[in-house]
Amino acid sequence: MPSEFDLIRRHFDRAAAHCDLAVGDDAALMRPRPGMQLAVSTDMLVAGTHFFADADPALLGWKTLAVNVSDIAAMGAEPRWALLAIALPAADEGWIAAFAGGLFDCARAHGVDLVGGDTTCGPLNMTVTLIGEVPTGEAVTRGGGRAGDELWVSGQPGLAALGLAALRGDAALAADGLQRCLDALHKPRPRTALGLALRGVASAMLDVSDGLLGDLGHILERSGTGAVVDTAALPFAALLATGADAALARRCLLSGGDDYELLFAAPPARREAVQAIGARLGLPLHRIGTLTDQSGALLLREADGTLQASPATGYDHFG
Repeated sequence: MPSEFDLIRRHFDRAAAHCDLAVGDDAALMRPRPGMQLAVSTDMLVAGTHFFADADPALLGWKTLAVNVSDIAAMGAEPRWALLAIALPAADEGWIAAFAGGLFDCARAHGVDLVGGDTTCGPLNMTVTLIGEVPTGEAVTRGGGRAGDELWVSGQPGLAALGLAALRGDAALAADGLQRCLDALHKPRPRTALGLALRGVASAMLDVSDGLLGDLGHILERSGTGAVVDTAALPFAALLATGADAALARRCLLSGGDDYELLFAAPPARREAVQAIGARLGLPLHRIGTLTDQSGALLLREADGTLQASPATGYDHFG
């Protein structure tokens, strides 16, 4: 049976482009570029909580890194270095090779070096710490939103939650719709290019990991604002096209997690700039509402104009 160090050498020791010393020593050595701040994020994925124990290891490797890349993108930062801590129930080299392959596919796609970490025997879980760079003072935080700013969301939120509902037997989807939902669930696409493009344009931003309304609540809390979300502006059509019923589609879009789309606010004067960014990236950007001066108040405006209060709640590990 291979040792821990054999596994690291075979599967996780790859050439690094952005550091002086990577895997194989007590610590990695990196040099931030002049004029840059470091943006650091950590996420843990646990079998049975964040993924099924029989998940495809290559897709799991991709997602393990992608969810962290998404956090860095949400700060308007460029992902650079990752550390991986992984607990494995057994030294299954086939599984580990596939997992590492998926992880490094994501790393190459986003210019990330794996520079260290840890392995141990235990219940299957993995934690990535990702370090990015952003020009000093230019990070986009959750706390910059102001009353009157417009709310936008990228891409197609709700697909991943629909995929999970289908896997749990709670939704019957058409074959092509099911595949699109499973792709969104298992292989999220971090919006790195969008995050970088929104520096100096967005006033506040985060990635949607725990549900659109729940994550919007974090912007409201940190910015000291409220919000009105126009349900008629939300992108429901693609969810309905999967074969999902309207109630489930609405629930998945508003409170489903695992989207890793970017939710952001921007002043109305920057609307054309936002639209131009979306066009340049070939990425739909949906204007879904407005921040208000009613701190903490989240309202949904229905198609008939009626307003209803909505709790800003999403996925909670201890809820």
